[in-house]
Amino acid sequence: MSANHPTAVLKFGGEVVADTPRLVRVMSEVKALSDRGWHFVLCHGGNPQANALTERLGLERKQVGGRRITDAETLRVMKQVLAGECNIDVVAAALGQGLRAVGISGVSAHLVTAERRPPKVMSGCGPDPIDFGYVGDIAEIRTDLIDLLWDHGYTPVLNTLGVSSRPDEASGVCEVYNINADTVSSAIAAALRADHLFLITGVPGVLRDKDDPSTRIECLSEREARRAIDEGVIVGGMIPKVEEALKILQQGVKAIHIVGAEAGSIRAEAERPGSCGTVLVHDAR
Repeated sequence: MSANHPTAVLKFGGEVVADTPRLVRVMSEVKALSDRGWHFVLCHGGNPQANALTERLGLERKQVGGRRITDAETLRVMKQVLAGECNIDVVAAALGQGLRAVGISGVSAHLVTAERRPPKVMSGCGPDPIDFGYVGDIAEIRTDLIDLLWDHGYTPVLNTLGVSSRPDEASGVCEVYNINADTVSSAIAAALRADHLFLITGVPGVLRDKDDPSTRIECLSEREARRAIDEGVIVGGMIPKVEEALKILQQGVKAIHIVGAEAGSIRAEAERPGSCGTVLVHDAR
């Protein structure tokens, strides 16, 4: 894309989807940037909604090492939540703010083509391989549908289910897989070689002290980010987010923004990177 039409992927979780005022604020910021020529893909999760539906249905929530086991019943829940409730709620909020939003799935047109994750031994979970069920590992991202929607002025709202490249021999149906939303949004950004990937988190960026928002780090180069991990500045759940971001930078994404969901944060980050979150950028050449 030209400088007049920056491309961006915005990922947010089910917590944002469930908080209508916050969701509307996010959509209004996307609309303001879209009016200036930006092209967005909106990727959403739905973990709180999936957990709530699992409980209402009386199903057992199965996790190993903090990761969801997706058996057939759980996959049905994920389809209902991601492709149903959450996707529709995000599209409705986007429409309300004037975006020409279209709800799509990673299953649509084989956008997120995946393979079923084979059983594997997990650290701290015993010697036996863990079968995660209908969990997918991304094999290919096909961006044709996104390009088509962008060309016609639409904003794709993507749920992060994936699909097998070939049908099951017995049923003739392509298998659907549950895939982590952070993983999908990063892969989409890399395949598009997007100018920006925005990740909305529960904190306003990478913090030197995880309990003190005033210690936010405005900008990290690849080298600085690795050093911050090695020195214990970046800790806990922020480590995999930053490590994933570093991989995506190497695949052509120009900047990755880790931000909170405070009013104005996305627009401010787009206009002045590092002003409201933490921006990860390439090392100086």
